[in-house]
Amino acid sequence: MAIAGSRFERGTQSLVRAVSRVRWLRAVLLSPVIARPGYWFATVCGLIWGASLSLGRIRPQGGVIVARGCPRWAFGRGGTTIGAVFLTHDALSPGVLAHEAVHRAQWKRYGLAFIPLYIAAGQTGTANRFEIEAGLRRGGYVR
Repeated sequence: MAIAGSRFERGTQSLVRAVSRVRWLRAVLLSPVIARPGYWFATVCGLIWGASLSLGRIRPQGGVIVARGCPRWAFGRGGTTIGAVFLTHDALSPGVLAHEAVHRAQWKRYGLAFIPLYIAAGQTGTANRFEIEAGLRRGGYVR
C-alpha cells in the first residue's frame, strides 16, 4: 500500500509540475471563475458526506461548517476539510478550527485543483506546504 501511495504521489507531483509550467493553463485553472465553482462543488460534496455520516449535526463554527460525530473512518487524522466543511468526530478546539479555516481558504483559492496540489505536496504533514500554511501546531502536527 505504501508503494502504491508513493507512486500515486509521484505521478501527481509530475502532473502538477507539468501543468504549472504552462503559464496560461495554470492561470485558467486557478482563476476565480474556474476555482470558485470547484470550491462550491466540494462544499456541496462535503455537506452531503457530513450530513450522511454525522446524523445532521452540522453547524458553522470557527470559520468552517462543522460536521461533528462522523465515524473516524470517514476522514483523515483528526478531521478533513472538504470545501467549507470540516468532517470530524470530536476535534473542535479553537486551534484546530483555525487550522481548518485556513484549509477552507485554500479550497476557495484553488477549487478542485486543491486535490492534486495537496497530494503533490506530500503526505508528511510537517513537510506539506498547505499544512505548514495552516499552522502545524494548531493542526496538531507538532507540539
